[in-house]
Order: sequence, then structure tokens, then C-alpha cells
Amino acid sequence: MTTTFAIALASAAIIGIIVLIAYFKLNPFIVLFTVSLVLALVAGMPADKVVTSFEAGAGHVLGHVGTVIALGTMLGKMLAESGGADRIALTISGVAGRSRIDWAMMVIGLLVGLPVFFEVGFVLLIPLAFVLASRTDTPLLRVALPMGAALSVTHAMIPPHPATLLALSAYHANTGRTIFWGVLIGTPIAIIAGPLFARFIAPRIHITQPNALGEQFTNRAVPEKLPGFGITVFTILSPVILMLIGSVADSVAAVGSSPNKFLHFIGNTDIALVLATILSFYVLGLARGFSRETILRFSNECLGPTALIMLLVGAGGGFGRELVDSGVSKAITDAALGAHVPLLILAWLLAVIVRVACGSATVAMSTASSIAGPILAHSHGVSPELMVLVTGAGSVAFGPMNDAGFWQIKEYLGLTVPQTLETWSVVETLIAMFGLIFCLLASIVIH
Repeated sequence: MTTTFAIALASAAIIGIIVLIAYFKLNPFIVLFTVSLVLALVAGMPADKVVTSFEAGAGHVLGHVGTVIALGTMLGKMLAESGGADRIALTISGVAGRSRIDWAMMVIGLLVGLPVFFEVGFVLLIPLAFVLASRTDTPLLRVALPMGAALSVTHAMIPPHPATLLALSAYHANTGRTIFWGVLIGTPIAIIAGPLFARFIAPRIHITQPNALGEQFTNRAVPEKLPGFGITVFTILSPVILMLIGSVADSVAAVGSSPNKFLHFIGNTDIALVLATILSFYVLGLARGFSRETILRFSNECLGPTALIMLLVGAGGGFGRELVDSGVSKAITDAALGAHVPLLILAWLLAVIVRVACGSATVAMSTASSIAGPILAHSHGVSPELMVLVTGAGSVAFGPMNDAGFWQIKEYLGLTVPQTLETWSVVETLIAMFGLIFCLLASIVIH
């Protein structure tokens, strides 16, 4: 497959998805499914492999993200119904002031995002964004985009995220220095792509779509007696704490030992979330006077609006898998390798290409670092730490439609496809572009 044909085919598929969903108003899942199949067939993939490839991609993504969305939504529902989200919102708005809510959400996103995947941090914090926006009469985008930008920056550029750890290994970078430069470079990037961009774009985007998820968090009576701030924050941060414990398991217990296995088990994303959700049933449910029947009703009814999100997230994964299995992404990646460009730019470019091709930031970062790592080993004058950061920046570029995060943002915030491209895709592109620029500038002083 030629590079020109691969680029043309991928571009046609993406344009087709936008037009069919935005202009012809077709069901997004049907569009993603159909376009994925057509792309694979036109690329020359055997017909009997096409559907299998889509199912494998959808299943792989949903195996993780589906559980996260379900558990995170239940936790968010308990946070909302108990008044816990209102308690946090009142405290944050009181400390930060209504005019700086966006900055406060960015800081919260940076802290919560350190140990967790983007999808996990998003479902943990989105109920808080809805309630803060409602209680302070602030546009939802001005609250949610800074939070999302911060989560994306930490996911891509600051260990201990799995993809970042893979890049650390591939480039033989120092963990401490990577965290230092990641915080130093990542913070201004989060500011630019978060509060600054959100203040620019929020007045220009008018959300008119009905939003069942937002309504279940905000359209309800606020309890007369709200839960305490400390216990509420502990409940929402408990999965973060458990994941942090899991990330340091190898440092505090011998690898392969029973304590080590136990720490890794409770630090698993799904286990940490289910334990936190069960905790919320007691702390924000039974202890607040809710009956078991009421808690069951809360946990059942909150899942209804997530059905389409899960379908779209899975379809995005299937679309990405078709691009990979059909050879389209490999043809484009091979062309990038043939270009003689500086190593920092090459690592960034490889991550961008894989990101657009398969949608996953984690796959983009791990793939690009595995390709560029051996090249770095025979090069001089390039900082391994900056290679980690620049690869991470490229891995989130464009926020494409085959990324689970794109459909999460669209459905949770009640945006149309064009609005999501104008907001979230721009946020992700700003992170990628400024990540490259700041890393190139930093390379002048560190090697």
C-alpha cells in the first residue's frame, strides 16, 4: 500500500464520519461501524477478517473503558444524590472564588490525573464539573475543558502512567528527572490548553443538545444537611490512593510475593473503582439515611444514559483496529521513518501518526517509543527525558474520532461532533503542539 493511498483513505474515512454524523444526522455507532468496514475492504483486507477485526478492537477498548464508565457513573451518582458534590463545589468556589473555578478544576485535574488513566479521572470528576457549573452559573465548557486538559497532560507526560513507564524504559530515561521536567513543561501546557483556551471558546459554543447525564447530577433537590468535606474528598480520591499504592508495590514488597500481588490487585483500575463505589454506597448512602432499595435504584438508573457512550467508545476502538490491521497506519508510519528529521521531532511525529491511526494515546506512545528508542541509543546530544515528554505530547494530538475520549467528551458534555472538534480536538492539539515547542526549547539547555 502506497503512502499517498493510505493517507487519502484515512482522510476520506474521517471526513466521511464527520459528514454522515453532522450533516446527515445518522446514528454515530452505525456510521463508525459502516465506515470502518468500508475502509478495511477498500484497503484490501479479506472480507472474513473485516468484522473480526472490528469486534476485536471494540472488545479490547470496552473491556477496560466500559467497566470504568459504569463504576465511575455509579460513584458520581452517589456523590450527587448525597450532596457530596455540592459540598465540594461550595468549598472550592468559596476558596477559589467564582471567577477562578476553571483554574481550580485544572489543579484538581493535575492532582487526580497523576496516578489514573484519563478515562478514570474523567468519570470521577465530571459530576463535580456539572455541579460546579450549575451552582456558580459558569458555562460547563469553562469548567470541564480545564479539567480534561489537565487529565490529558498528566496522562501523556508524567509517570507513573503505563505508557510513560514504557517510554521511560525504551529511552532509558531517569524517572525523577522525567517527572521534574514533566511538571515544569506540563503545567504551562495545561494552563494554555485549559483555562486560557476554555475562556476563549466557551462563549462561542452554545450547547443545545439535551444532556441526560448532566440532568441526573444537577436536576435534584439539594439535601438540607450535606456530608462533610473531608469524608467526601476521601471517597472520591480513594481509587486514586489505591492506584498509587499499586504503582509503588514493587518498591515496598518483593516482586512475586503475596504482599506484592495483593498491592497490585487493589491498585488495579477496576478493583480500585469497585472498592470506592462500594465505599460510597455506605459513606454517601446508608450513612446518609438512604435505604438499600434507594441505593439500588440510584445505581441502576444512572447507567441508562451511558449506553450510547459505551457503544461509541467501542466503535471508536473498532475503527482504530481496522486502520491498524488493514495496513493503513503502517504505511503512514513507514513514510515518517523515511523522513530525515531531528530525533525529537521524529518521535513526536511517529506518536502523532499512530495516534491518528489507532486513536489510543497509550498505544501511540508505546509504539513510537519502541521505534525511536533504538535510534536514540545510537544518537548523541538528545535528552532521554525530553524524548519521553515529546512522545507523550504527540500521543494525544488531534483528539481523533477513533479515540474513546472524543466520544466521552461529546456525550458527557452534550456536544455535537463539530462542537467536539472545535473544543476537545483543539485542546488535545494545543497540548501536542506546545509539548513539541517547549521540549525543543528545553533541548537547548538540557542534553
